Amino acid sequence: MPKRPLKFEKMSDSNLLFTVDGHLDLATNAMTLNRDLTQNVDDLRNLEKALGLTDFQDRGNGTVSLPELRKGNIGLVITTLISRYSSTGEKIEIMDLPGWHSPEQAFANAMAQLEWYRQMELIGEMKAITTRKELKAHISKWNGEEYMDKKPIGYILALEGADSVVNLDYLYLYHEKGLRSIGISHFGIGRYAAGTHSDGSGLTKKGEELLNEMNSLSMFLDMTHFTDKGFYQALDIYDGKIIASHQNCRSLVEGERQFTDDQIKCVIERGGIIGGALDAWMLHPNFQMNQDDPKEMGIGLEKLVDHFDHICQLSGNCRHIGFGSDLDGLFGLEQTPYDMNTIADLQKFQFILKSRGYNDDDIEHIFFKNWINVLHDVLD
Repeated sequence: MPKRPLKFEKMSDSNLLFTVDGHLDLATNAMTLNRDLTQNVDDLRNLEKALGLTDFQDRGNGTVSLPELRKGNIGLVITTLISRYSSTGEKIEIMDLPGWHSPEQAFANAMAQLEWYRQMELIGEMKAITTRKELKAHISKWNGEEYMDKKPIGYILALEGADSVVNLDYLYLYHEKGLRSIGISHFGIGRYAAGTHSDGSGLTKKGEELLNEMNSLSMFLDMTHFTDKGFYQALDIYDGKIIASHQNCRSLVEGERQFTDDQIKCVIERGGIIGGALDAWMLHPNFQMNQDDPKEMGIGLEKLVDHFDHICQLSGNCRHIGFGSDLDGLFGLEQTPYDMNTIADLQKFQFILKSRGYNDDDIEHIFFKNWINVLHDVLD
């Protein structure tokens, strides 16, 4: 018999917890999907429906915008640049993202995405965070009165897929521009490592060189999207801080995109965070994209807590989990838990976690403290 759905109380602003989301693709949505993320989600949905857009599966179903982040008290995000290389320009079917014909083109495209973040800073929508001092000041202002009119969303810059790192000199150039996290693989075969749907392959020679060079810089290596082979190769080479920004458990949902228990333990042993992803196919076995309905399959927000529970059992505490929603990862309501309308609904996890036995201190760690603690390790 299915569980009775939780009833969520309407929350006042005073009950909203400060929240960190460890993985969003804001620039991809702004520049690839041509979404003005300063607008409300409802307005974005209505515009795309009125225009009859069908080029991406989530048209008219988006769940993320900057006003919705503020509404959900999500004051800090790790957000990406995604720019792929492919000698043929072929698209990866699951992502529908093109591959640029040269690494230099990929870099130029990444810089266009970076410029979007800079433009958001100029109009007060976002705030780059690159140091501990900036992080502390931002959180203090967000929770105080200084940002009362329009709170800028703090962001830590990440690279999802390293194809646009033309050569090792570009690694330092990226770091100077504020990059503090790199996942060197993505979908398919990349210049530095094989990624999701390429199991059996691992790091390339260039990937080994890149990881060795990354050891000289303070930044996260994001283990998400590594193949199993690449995961362990990377662990042997990279000495710094590791995270898995948007990752769930293979013991609950089969497939090489999820982590085995041994991989989860490796992240825990290295002091990392595993950010729980809210993509329906990562929450329920055999979910078929563009076919299945999350509500009909009973895929609610509580499914993510099953993954949290499993990681906590492996670690013995709740200090290695947080949100890495990926809610703008080119999917929307059609592939989102049925009891979620926008990203602001991350606050519902306060009720869900309490109903599952997590205490107030645990919940605060999951919402923001765990991410902030690991960020202190990579920010100067």
